[in-house]
Amino acid sequence: MDGPRHDGPRHDGPRHDGPPHDGPRHDVPEADAFTRPYWEAAARGRLLIRRCASCGRAHHYPREFCPHCWSEEVSWEEASGRAVLYTWSTVHHNDLPPFTGRVPYVAAVVDLAEGPRMMTELVDCPADAVRAGMPLEPAFRDGVPVFRPARGGGEPGPGALSSTAR
Repeated sequence: MDGPRHDGPRHDGPRHDGPPHDGPRHDVPEADAFTRPYWEAAARGRLLIRRCASCGRAHHYPREFCPHCWSEEVSWEEASGRAVLYTWSTVHHNDLPPFTGRVPYVAAVVDLAEGPRMMTELVDCPADAVRAGMPLEPAFRDGVPVFRPARGGGEPGPGALSSTAR
């Protein structure tokens, strides 16, 4: 092969740093028959995870088998909503709608109280207050689970699942 190889998208054209534009959204998942219960619960302000009846371990993202022991004896359960921040990154530039209008935002990985790690977004938290290990509770934006600092800074209690308009 002669010359440089480039397999990814090219960004030689004009930048799109302005307001979001009409077009496909890249933050709204397409539910299928298997994941529909998860997304329907999220639309009602409930966070579901999968638990294996064979080994007892919970997992997320939803799969039809246990990623720990490969059993197919898995079922849905409602998560407590308690989580702590594992790691994060502040995103300052994203060309995909609707993220362009949200920058900067905090992409995060949280440890759910039930054990699984979950990729998400941290909301309602000033950048200088973000700390690894901080207690979090779920919030929901457009039927998608995001997380925010737990009220009172402690463990989120019952009823922590609520809606936020953002």
